[in-house]
Amino acid sequence: MAFIASGGAIARLDQPVAQHYPSIRLTNELSQTYAQLYRVQPEVRTVVDFLARNIAQLGLQWFRRVSDTDRERTTDHPAAKLFAAPNPWTTPYRFMDSLVHDLALYDNAFWVKVTTEQGLSLIRVPPSWITPLGDSWWSTEQYRITGSRGFIDVPADRMVHFRGYNPDDSRWGCSPLESLRAALAEQHSATEYRGQLWRSGVRAAGYIKRPQGADWNDVARDRFIASWGSQFSSQGARAGGTPILEDGMEWVQAAFTPKDTQYLEARKLSREEVAGVYHIPPPMIGILDHATFSNIAQQHRMLYQDTLGPYLQQIVQEIHLQVLPDVDGGADVYCEFNLSEKLRGSFEEQAAQLQTSVGGPWVTRNEARARNNLPRVEGGDELIVPLNVIEGGQASPTDSSPTTQLAGQAERKAVTGTLYTRTDTDPVGD
Repeated sequence: MAFIASGGAIARLDQPVAQHYPSIRLTNELSQTYAQLYRVQPEVRTVVDFLARNIAQLGLQWFRRVSDTDRERTTDHPAAKLFAAPNPWTTPYRFMDSLVHDLALYDNAFWVKVTTEQGLSLIRVPPSWITPLGDSWWSTEQYRITGSRGFIDVPADRMVHFRGYNPDDSRWGCSPLESLRAALAEQHSATEYRGQLWRSGVRAAGYIKRPQGADWNDVARDRFIASWGSQFSSQGARAGGTPILEDGMEWVQAAFTPKDTQYLEARKLSREEVAGVYHIPPPMIGILDHATFSNIAQQHRMLYQDTLGPYLQQIVQEIHLQVLPDVDGGADVYCEFNLSEKLRGSFEEQAAQLQTSVGGPWVTRNEARARNNLPRVEGGDELIVPLNVIEGGQASPTDSSPTTQLAGQAERKAVTGTLYTRTDTDPVGD
């Protein structure tokens, strides 16, 4: 016999717990929130800023689906206008930049839908202000926004919620920083240790041994301690001076130096671990130990295909699901990030590919001048074709190998009945 469970029965299986943002304990005395870690941990900020900046600069484009094989870009659609100016005080770049920052730090990001003078607007709300409300474990009925002056409950249909995967709660994402607790704590301890070395004078890391029974009265001891402190404390009057040991004294090295503790290696490892959690190739954030020109170029492509691609798809699908119905319920409009601009290669590579594809020059003089912000010239809209480039001849002006030219000459003779005659300016004759 078939068994059918209603949605309400499944929703009542578990009581969701209100989410909060726990602090990450770095030492027995210090805990820091995700926001504080972003401010003070350089590895976290480097990686998160890298993600946000590279996604925010892509730009969001809107298209109308004309048919299965045709589409046209639209800039006058209400959705396109909304994301061109999400609210009166935020640019599209800063708006997308803050979204990716929140997703990378919290695995949650929020926009609230409000009405302003320009109509529907979207406003970013810090995830640390948000608490999901409701009795269902798979969806949220309301979101409570709590600030220093009180709170307000916003219906779920007025909130745009971006979230990642959480093994325990489908309503809430799980921050990648949770996986970095040990690495961040170790990095904090290493930074504190290095600071202590500098504050106490890194030149003297050990102790002084005196022979047993040597005569050393209180006056001599106090004088020696004061002299040593003036030379080997960071604020000493004679810091950096050469120590003078009294009779029978011996200096004993008794502390690890930064080299012994492999401080630089540990710091590099911490950055690599943070980059690994965010799936970023190490050379992209300045770790060039095994980088070459060829593999960096390939990893740059992998960055936009494998690292940023999932973020872009997540953002686009949430916009289609949670924002587009509020401005247009039709299914023929959709958005995409302008990712192709990042994958086309350099200008030289694009020019060579296009020239080979079309079989000749493809830019007019005025188009080239416009690229360099120069004014138009008369007669500059005509495409100049060199005399050695004709249809059925050379594929492009750069195709000047002897074999290709001989083949082109034979084809010309077959078409025109005239053998090609060499001129003084031709690179290859005959």
